[in-house]
This record gives sequence, C-alpha cells and structure tokens, in this order.
Amino acid sequence: MERVRVFMRKAKRLFKEPQMRVLPGQLAFFFVLSFIPLLALVANVCAYFGLSLNSIKEVLASSLAGDLADKMINIVSGKGLNWNILVFFISAAILASNGAHSVIIASNEIYKVKDRGIVKRRLKAIGMTFLLVGLLLFLLVVPVFGKQIFALIRDNAANQDMVSLIYNVYTVLKYPVAIIVVYLIVKFIYIIAPDQKIKSHTTTIGSLFTAIGWAITTYIYSFYVDKFAHYDLLYGSISNLIILFLWVYILAYVFVLGMIINASNSNEQDLRTQVIKLFKD
Repeated sequence: MERVRVFMRKAKRLFKEPQMRVLPGQLAFFFVLSFIPLLALVANVCAYFGLSLNSIKEVLASSLAGDLADKMINIVSGKGLNWNILVFFISAAILASNGAHSVIIASNEIYKVKDRGIVKRRLKAIGMTFLLVGLLLFLLVVPVFGKQIFALIRDNAANQDMVSLIYNVYTVLKYPVAIIVVYLIVKFIYIIAPDQKIKSHTTTIGSLFTAIGWAITTYIYSFYVDKFAHYDLLYGSISNLIILFLWVYILAYVFVLGMIINASNSNEQDLRTQVIKLFKD
C-alpha cells in the first residue's frame, strides 16, 4: 500500500511539471503541420506500388470529411498545386522541426543541461522530426488504417490466399510489433534529445510507458475509425477531425510524460549513487 501511495504522489508531481502544460500542445501542433508532407510521401509510395489516388482518398475518407479528402488528394496529386500551397508545403516541412526543437530545449531544462549551439540543436531537431513523423506514418499505416489498406490490396491482388494469410498474420502481430517499433525509436529519441550523453538504461521505463500508452491510444482511435467514423454529415466530419487531433495530442502528451519519467528516474538514481558513495567514503 505504501508503494501505491508513493507512486501516486510521484505521478501527481509529474503531471504538475511545467513542461506538461505547454510542450504536449506545441508538439501536437507541429505534428499536425507535418500531415501535408506526410500525405505527399504516402502518395508517392502508393504510386510506386501502383495504387491509385482514389485508393488513398478512400482511406482518408475514413477519418476526414469527403470534401476535405478531395482537397488533400488534389494537393498531393498536383491538381490543386499553386504557389500558396507550395509555400505552405515547404513551410510546413521546415516548421515541423520546431516541435522536436522544443523537445530538445525541454529535455535540457528537465535534465539541467546547458544548451549547445543553435546549429547543432537545429540539425538534431530535423533528424528527430524525421523519426517522429516516420513513427506517426507507421502508426497510421499499420494499426490505424491497416485494415482499409488490406481491403484495397485484396481488391487488386491476384493471389487472394496469400493476401488473406498476410492479413491474418498482420491482425495478430500489428500491436506487438507497433509497441516494439515505438519503444525502440522513442528510446533513441529520449537518449539523443538532451545536449549531453544520457545512459540508455535510464530511459527504459519512460520508453516502455510511451510505447504502451501510444499502443492503447492508437487502438482506441483505430476502433473509432473502424466502427464510428462518419464523413457524410457536417458534424460527423467535424467530430472525425476532432478525434484525429485529440489522438495526436494524447500521443504528444504521453511522449512528454515519458520523457519526464525518465528524467525523474535518472535524478533518483544519481541521488542514490551519491548517497551510497557518501556512506562508502
């Protein structure tokens, strides 16, 4: 019982950290900014494998309004491309790195680390952005829209038995694989985010917390997309967008909380090491 009380006090203290009030929303905002470059990447990959843009639209329509899905398809296909959209596309790709840059600054504050040069920090932020956006793309393609994507592949595949076999394997392994992939990538981000060397074992608990939290949140969002999403009515379309943005915000919130958990555990281990060393001396 005492351990439960200690855990609850620690959790309450972590939720009150200043970073939890600002950083999740900021990170979620830049995640949303990355959606346009993300869709362009998906369009190119689908074109490489011979899938039509109408197939992409069918998947997008699962969570977006029909008209909005049309506009997004026009943008990534080049039909609606103009200078305004091009400027927004480039700006979104550049601005998306500001979220990772905020993570670096917050990590330095949490770990009490002095900031390094702006150039190195910005380059690291760009690399972290690619990892985070790639992870977001992985979650969208595998756990969230995997069922719809397999349905499109099944409609165009010659070997239906092979597709069914792969789909059965996918159904069993999608969340275990998702947890492992999220754990490894998030752990790497947690290690490189601060401007000093962080011991790998001090990021294990926070990384596992984030991986499981992301898997649970993504499962709930995937269930909503599969069972409840509607895009034929105005308020249904708006609710789909709200749920999408809420999913992104919760992912960002869990990510930041996992980072704070790591820093808290690291500080406790350092304090424990210092006490042990003091008694030995």
